[in-house]
This record gives sequence, structure tokens and C-alpha cells, in this order.
Amino acid sequence: MRLIVFLVLLCVAPIAALSQTRTPSHCIALAADIDGAQFLRRASYDVDVAPETVRLHYIAHASFLLRTNGGLNMVTDFTGFTGSAPMIPDVVMMNHAHDTHWTAFPDPAIPHVLEGWGEFGQGIDHRLDLGEVLVRNVSTDIRSQWSGVEENGNSIFIFEVAGLCIGHLGHLHHEPNAEQYAAIGRLDVVMAAVDGGTTVDLPTMIRILGRLKSSIVIPMHWFAQSTLDTFIAGMRDDFAVVEVGGPALDVSLDRLPSRPTVMVLRPAWLSVAADD
Repeated sequence: MRLIVFLVLLCVAPIAALSQTRTPSHCIALAADIDGAQFLRRASYDVDVAPETVRLHYIAHASFLLRTNGGLNMVTDFTGFTGSAPMIPDVVMMNHAHDTHWTAFPDPAIPHVLEGWGEFGQGIDHRLDLGEVLVRNVSTDIRSQWSGVEENGNSIFIFEVAGLCIGHLGHLHHEPNAEQYAAIGRLDVVMAAVDGGTTVDLPTMIRILGRLKSSIVIPMHWFAQSTLDTFIAGMRDDFAVVEVGGPALDVSLDRLPSRPTVMVLRPAWLSVAADD
């Protein structure tokens, strides 16, 4: 009998060692846990992140690094280059509105490459559960290269991690409809394109952000300080504004601002010296 118990424990122990838990977010009930979670090795980029915290580093244009306490590195709107720091991301997300948002040649060593588009007009669905984080998407339209519309050609990527719901709106060209808003859910943090020209116009983006009611809004995809200033001026009535003073911000559920806040990050390539 003792031998049988011992053998059972030997079988169960490796499973327990592999299991990871994710603090539930309040993002959306439909984003449930998924069977078949995969667990990955730490990437070579090794920056400490506190428990129940996510580090957001604005790399360039619309590209951000999201790094977890468990060492997962995820890069949005990945172009193939993140800086001089040695890193093979665990997950990259891409949108194909312009070549500043994707690469046709991602490193084959990247375990998960999530394209934000599918067959023309069909969109794509991602539900990637890595235990510590759930990555999912909501498809929206983009303009085609001939100034038409590619339905479902853009993805809003959403990360449920450390009890937070973090969204990246991608190359959004229109206000989401009711079904898309419902699929997005309640975002604690949102990264939003604020150029007002190649993506959605500024009045529409400001209306979108007002409806999302996120605690933190991080502007991206601005081409000049004047464009950023115009966006901030339009947000000041309802949002506080904080100049972070660098490219990185650590976010946790218990430290979200009490008033909705625009937090301005200044993009910088990843480098070991900058983040040590």
C-alpha cells in the first residue's frame, strides 16, 4: 500500500511543480481559463519586477514591452527590433496597417507570434494562456492600402495579468461598436494611438477613452510633441496628467490612481544599462 501511495505522489509532484496561478482580473467573464496552458523559459532580458506587478516599457512608436514578475516578456506591435538588450520575447503581437507595426521575419526562436489579422476580412481569434498571463484579442477594421476598408484587419490585444486588464488598441481606425466594447471589457490600463491622422481622429479617440474609463491611459503613436500636447489638452477636463519622465512604468492593482490619469512615457529602446 505504501508503495502505491509513493508512486502516486511521484506522478502528481511534477504536475504541481508546473502549475501557475493568475490573479483573476475583472476584465470580462468570457475570458475564462483555457486548457492546455504552456509554460516557457525565461528570456535573456532579466529585469526584476515585483510580485503582482507588470512593467510597461515604451520601446518606440506603438511597441511596448510588458514584463511580468514570473519573467515573461511580451512585445506589442513587434517590428523585429527592440534595442541593444539581449532578448528573445516569449510572445510578440503584430498589426499590419504599416510596416512600423510588424515584421514578416520574426525570429523563429520566439515561442509565440500572434498576428493581428487573418484572411482578408475574416479577422483572427487568439486565446493564449501562459498561466501567469492570458493574452486575447478583439478584431477591428483598418484602412486598406488602397484607402478602402479591411474588415477585422486590426487587433486590440488584451493582457489579463496580476489582477489587471491591460489593453493595446493597435492601429485603430474607428470607434468600436457595442459588441466590440463588450468583448474588450473593463481595461485598467490602455495604450492608445493619439496621432489623430493615420489612426482614428482625436475627438473620436478621446470619446473612446472616456467610455473605456481606464485608470491609466498611455498615449502612443504620436509623431511630434505638438500632437501629444493637443491630445493632452483634450483629456485634461476628465483626466489627470502625469509626465512619468522616462520610458517605463510599474503597474499593480493596488496602486492604480484614484482618478483616471494620462501617464506620458517617453519611448526608448531596451538596453541593459537603462533598466538595471
